[in-house]
Amino acid sequence: MAQVIDLGEFGDGFRRDPHPVYARLRELGPVHRVRYPAPDQHHETWIVVGHEEARAALADPRLAKDGSKIGVTFLDEELIGRHLLGTDPPQHTRLRGLITSAFTMRRVEELRPRIQEITDQLLDEMLPHGRADLIEAFAYPLPITVICELLGVPEMDRTEFRKLSTEAVAPADAESENDAFVRLAAYLTELIADKRRAGPSGDLLGDLIRTTAQDGDRLSPQELRGMAFVLLIAGHETTVNLIGNTVLSLLEHPGQLAALRADMSLLDGAVEETLRYEGPVENGTYRYAAEPLEIAGTAIARGESVLIGLSAADRDEARYPGADRFDIRRDTRGHLAFGHGIHYCLGAPLARLEARRALRSLLDRAPALALDGTPGEWLPGMLMRGVRRLPVRW
Repeated sequence: MAQVIDLGEFGDGFRRDPHPVYARLRELGPVHRVRYPAPDQHHETWIVVGHEEARAALADPRLAKDGSKIGVTFLDEELIGRHLLGTDPPQHTRLRGLITSAFTMRRVEELRPRIQEITDQLLDEMLPHGRADLIEAFAYPLPITVICELLGVPEMDRTEFRKLSTEAVAPADAESENDAFVRLAAYLTELIADKRRAGPSGDLLGDLIRTTAQDGDRLSPQELRGMAFVLLIAGHETTVNLIGNTVLSLLEHPGQLAALRADMSLLDGAVEETLRYEGPVENGTYRYAAEPLEIAGTAIARGESVLIGLSAADRDEARYPGADRFDIRRDTRGHLAFGHGIHYCLGAPLARLEARRALRSLLDRAPALALDGTPGEWLPGMLMRGVRRLPVRW
């Protein structure tokens, strides 16, 4: 019987900075049985913290994303519908093919001028004040505006959607999480119905409603709702944290910020190093052993859940020497912030584009940017990695 490590014993420090805990786990081995910290201390799972092992596990077909294969169902899938994060081939192949035909690289590139326009508008509003919460004033409104315009979510709905989205990915408790999913399901159902009635709209959700594969295949109403859910949630929550974490990491490492200001060709490196050093997704969503298997000599029984520690793997000294050092000149190739394999993040190009535009414009227009107090608390849970508030001045 494997020893169970209770992550709750590390207290609130684990929420603020989990990296020392993951480092201790890596010293003991690449795979461990852990118990979640509060409020989910009853839940046990396996976690993979070594880079080589995590990369292999992300592409291992024996680790299923579809929990129904071993009798597990999730609230989001029951209320909203099947989506990319909870399916395996051939269902996943089919769903990804249908979304890829509508959400193309060309479509992402066509967003570049609009992303810059939104960025400039937000800075125009923020900069005259001299200080702000960067999350509230900039890092959050940019990606949520982009993804809502891309999908065709009415502007009047975005404030409420933001609240529900945050509760879904970083809930304070099970009750608020359940309420968020119930309301999200009802909202998305109504949104899709409105778009069906309105006819062709030119936005991504309207295109998905009408997308037909060569064999005539189309998304069902439940699949449409699930796809809208994933695109809306993943399309902005991760980018909020990527922008916030990049700015915070640079402000906490003034030498790196000075190097970037002196040579803006290091901009891509700053974004990629943040993805490795303090990525927006701490752990991948659950996988399940569809059959008995071993990971680095550790036996995983059929039906057991496995977390892939993206943040832990990307701080593995065996892959990145000096991994706890933030270095925007580092060769970050192979980082796992966007996953690996068939579930590699569909929105990675859009997230990178938004983060680069946001960072370049912010640094150009706020040359004296600095922290203005202590950053807010880190998000609860082990899924998202980001701060609720980031007070800055310039």
